[in-house]
Amino acid sequence: MFRQIFLTALIAGAVAGLAVAAVQQAGVIPLIERAEVYEASAMSAVHIGMSGSEGWQPEAGFERVAYTVVADVLTGIGFALLLTGAMALAGLRGHVVDARRGVLWGAAAFAVFTLAPSLGLPPALPGMEAADLAQRQGWWIGTAIATAIGLGLIVFWPTLVYRVIGATLIIIPHAIGAPQTPAEGGGVPALLAARFVVVSMFTAALFWILLGCMIGWIYRRLAPSAASPPERRPPPLGASFET
Repeated sequence: MFRQIFLTALIAGAVAGLAVAAVQQAGVIPLIERAEVYEASAMSAVHIGMSGSEGWQPEAGFERVAYTVVADVLTGIGFALLLTGAMALAGLRGHVVDARRGVLWGAAAFAVFTLAPSLGLPPALPGMEAADLAQRQGWWIGTAIATAIGLGLIVFWPTLVYRVIGATLIIIPHAIGAPQTPAEGGGVPALLAARFVVVSMFTAALFWILLGCMIGWIYRRLAPSAASPPERRPPPLGASFET
C-alpha cells in the first residue's frame, strides 16, 4: 500500500503541479508582476538615502518561471501525499476510491486548505498590508485543521450529534476571527487586489479538483485486481496419495 500511495501522489502531484503552473503563468503571475511595481515604488520611497543590498530573488524570465514550476510541482506532490493518505484510509474502511469520488475529495480539500482560510485571510498581492506573519500562520493552520475534522465528522459519521459537532468546529475559527490587517492599506489598487483574489481562488479550485480526480484514477489503476484468480500452486509431494 505504501508503494501505491507514493506512486499515486508522485504522479498526480506532478501533473497537477505542472497544470497549475501553466494556469498561474497565464493569470496569476501577471497580476503579481503588476503589484510588484507598486511595491517597488513604495519601498524606494521609504529607503531613499539608505544603502544596503536586498535579499536574493530569481531573475525575471526563465529563472523565475523555472523556480515557480519547481515550487508548484513540489507543493503538488506534498499535498498529494496528504490527500492520497486520507483517501487510502477511507478505502480501508470500505469507501470506494475512484476518479469520480476523487473529485469530491478534491473539492473537500479546496474547502479545507483554500476556501475556509480565505474567508478570513484572502490571497494578498505583494505590497499589500497584512497582519503579523506568525498570527496569520497560526490562524490558517487552526482553520484548516478545524475544517478538516468538521467535514470528516459530517461526512463519515452522519448522525445528528456528529454533524452538529462538525459544523461547530468549522464555525469556531471564523467566530474567533482572523488577525486584523492594519488599517493603512497598501499601495496596490483595490481592483487589482480583488481580481487577484478571484483568479487565485479559481486556480486553487482547479488544482484541487484535478489533483483529487488524478489521485482517484491512478490509485484505482494501481490497486491489485480483485477479479484476477489466485495463483494455482502444485499440491505438496504425496498429496495425490492422500484419501
